[in-house]
Amino acid sequence: MPRNGKKSEFLKDPIEHIDITRHNVVPLVEAMGKMAFQARNLSRAAGIYDTMIEDKDCSIILCLAGSLFSAGLKRVVYDLVANNMVDTIVSTGANIVDQDFFEALGFKHYRGTPFVNDHDLRAARVDRIYDTFIDEDQMAVCDNTISEIAGTLQPRTYSSREFIEEMGKFLVGRCKVTDSIVLTACQKGVPIFVPAFSDCSAGFGLLHHQTHNPESHVSIDSARDLRELTQCKMQTMQSGLLMIGGGTPKNFAQDIVVAAKMIGLEPTMHKYAVQITVADERDGALSGSTLKEACSWGKVDTAYEQMVFAEATLAFPLLAGYAYHKGSWKGRAARNFNALLNEGALVTARR
Repeated sequence: MPRNGKKSEFLKDPIEHIDITRHNVVPLVEAMGKMAFQARNLSRAAGIYDTMIEDKDCSIILCLAGSLFSAGLKRVVYDLVANNMVDTIVSTGANIVDQDFFEALGFKHYRGTPFVNDHDLRAARVDRIYDTFIDEDQMAVCDNTISEIAGTLQPRTYSSREFIEEMGKFLVGRCKVTDSIVLTACQKGVPIFVPAFSDCSAGFGLLHHQTHNPESHVSIDSARDLRELTQCKMQTMQSGLLMIGGGTPKNFAQDIVVAAKMIGLEPTMHKYAVQITVADERDGALSGSTLKEACSWGKVDTAYEQMVFAEATLAFPLLAGYAYHKGSWKGRAARNFNALLNEGALVTARR
């Protein structure tokens, strides 16, 4: 990599998103089930996810943490959304705003290297995520677009889901790619929640919006996120979690069982749960806390749970590809939870 290089010298080779529809990994994943260690765990996790999809009484919550879409996993999630393999998404803001929405505006992420002088990147206005490069000037366009969207809305508090749905509506007729998750989720009524919405490009955009509209502006209500996600949980008899990484999305999705009880409902624990993570449980951090631990909190049942201690770019395409090529999603109806939430329907418990 050239020292003191120009931006164009760093941003040459775009990240290509892996397409699980082109690779039938079912025989490979089933063979891994006869191995040991994380190969066997991954195979069992893939089977549990396929069972979630087969279960007509189960709604599926996909949790996303870490820099996933910039790393080439965007198309994986797009295919899950497009084929009704998930019903709700809970994510960090970076994946949804800085990466998916960013690419929908026509920008790209680029293959780079960690073996580079970061001062040279700073001088060229290039940001780095390990071995991935991003144009900082294009990120500023993304920030300003969020501010622009906020400026078109009625000043009030919104859930992050409501605002992201508005982002999807903004992309209609403007989207520069065919695999935008924000746009497709909006069209299919799949709610996307970002509980820490200001911890990404959206935060800069809303900061700009509120600074220029101090008396009357849009703001995000994270408690409303919890209420709305709890509503989604209570619409089906069972629920399942597919968690890539940990952190806030994992805890937020697990917590809705406790939240439902707090407001007088009678939820079941999440019946199914799969987590892919490289985090360690021994320091007490949430990203590596086991799903069995969540059972002690009354959040996750233990009959169908599996931890997979593996890096997401390796494990997630195998797990998702297995479920896609098994074909259990064919004929699975879209739940369109957005329509329910937009109607303001009351939460009702189903037994």
